[in-house]
Amino acid sequence: MTISIEDLERQVRELRDIEAIKQLKHAYFRCIDTANMAELKQLVHPEATTCYIGGSYRIELKNREEFLEMIASSFHAECVARHNGHHPEIHVQSDTEATGTWYLHDDFLNLRLMVRTEGTALYRDRYVKVDGRWVVRHQSYERIFERVEPIGKKPRLTVNTLAITGRRLPGKPSRPAKAKRRSKTKRKR
Repeated sequence: MTISIEDLERQVRELRDIEAIKQLKHAYFRCIDTANMAELKQLVHPEATTCYIGGSYRIELKNREEFLEMIASSFHAECVARHNGHHPEIHVQSDTEATGTWYLHDDFLNLRLMVRTEGTALYRDRYVKVDGRWVVRHQSYERIFERVEPIGKKPRLTVNTLAITGRRLPGKPSRPAKAKRRSKTKRKR
């Protein structure tokens, strides 16, 4: 089988576009879990639309600013988050348009409300290339399963990036109970 230079160039360009979109989505999840709003803004088109459907919610947003505000309000300093997107199915439609389906597994602890949400969903995205860079033009997910449970006791976290980078909410923050100190002095017998 022979292949022309033009076909080979097209295939390489498509593979590079697929890899660039994978990098985009991986950065997207990282930015959400670390509340990196400045970088997240660069990954999403100004006119991006959003539709997230969960067990008890449907979120529809009309543009990037609404999306960024929702993320900043949701992934605040009293939360812990982990979003893993994997099994990408990316289809390049043209030099400037592509679609992608991602399998999401997420775990989210809201320590102010003492609620944990864990589940999976299928993301269905549309991407556009602007000035040589891929960005999200539309993003949606629908849950495959979602479990919401109360958190009985605050977890002992040794690290929580959102506690540092997340938005501070007004009102009284939820504070962990102080640990009792053990005395280092020996008791006399």
